[in-house]
Amino acid sequence: MHPMLATPTRQAPAGSGWAHEVKWDGMRLLADLRGGRLHLRARSGADATARFPELAGLAGLHPDALLDGEVVAMRSGRPSFSRLIERIHARDAGAARRLAQENPVTFMCFDVVRLDRHNLCAMPWRDRRSLLEALAMPDARTVVPPVYPDGATLLEATRSQGLEGIVSKRLISPYEPGRRSPNWRKIAHRPTISALVGGWRPESTSGTGVGALLLGLPTLGGLRFVGRVGSGLGAAAERELLPRLSALEVDDSPFAAPLPVADHCGSRWVRPELVVDVRSLGDVGHNTDGRLRQPVFTALRVDLSATDLADLTGFGDVSELGGTDD
Repeated sequence: MHPMLATPTRQAPAGSGWAHEVKWDGMRLLADLRGGRLHLRARSGADATARFPELAGLAGLHPDALLDGEVVAMRSGRPSFSRLIERIHARDAGAARRLAQENPVTFMCFDVVRLDRHNLCAMPWRDRRSLLEALAMPDARTVVPPVYPDGATLLEATRSQGLEGIVSKRLISPYEPGRRSPNWRKIAHRPTISALVGGWRPESTSGTGVGALLLGLPTLGGLRFVGRVGSGLGAAAERELLPRLSALEVDDSPFAAPLPVADHCGSRWVRPELVVDVRSLGDVGHNTDGRLRQPVFTALRVDLSATDLADLTGFGDVSELGGTDD
């Protein structure tokens, strides 16, 4: 099963038919509990169980349940995706155990979609929420975050506290696996966009380091260029990216249309398989030139693939824009 996704919006829905939650800057996970065993699955379907050993206590929560939530790493009381990235990239069980001690995560559990072998997807959100709140979470590593009746007030509070934004959920909404539904809506203060790397430009001083990544979004017409990002590409990101970029090098641009000369000149091309996250002002669907505004690199997303981006649209219909988020 793939998790249900929220549709981006610009205004929090009002009225008694909606509930509102904080939007967490983390990694979406489905927690599958069966017979005392726990399996954690990323949005892509990849097994993430070994990466987060501190969540093992969830195994004893219930004999049979499927929980939906987001794993976050905190810094000074706020979610920090940069701290979480270290956990996502843990390559072996030993490293994961060490990082769990040094940089533990919290599972923000906000839905239950199976309980006692009963599929709850057709059940209204408010009833699933009641069942979730009745479960006794095993320890402080798993939290059921609160919901609020006033989306506009919560949106302003998250803005002032430096949080990512809010998610609004229709009380009567079913759980729609793998679908980006208007029954769930989200507003991010500075949206995070996942994009494919189609090329890169060497650093101007050394000529070997990564100066900028050329980004694209999948559409029915091919990979659409949405700009380049250089801000946020530090030494750690460069060490992670360079060998992957080298392994994917190709002779020709993978973008569907010719790039402007300023972007094309001096660039190196790669097969568009690497997914990265960038934060940008506004979204590419409403920017006049269709490019990211003031993008900042935040992470290499090893938990997402090019196929995920083709399937999961975050800023309009894929036939128009492509793209993703979360």
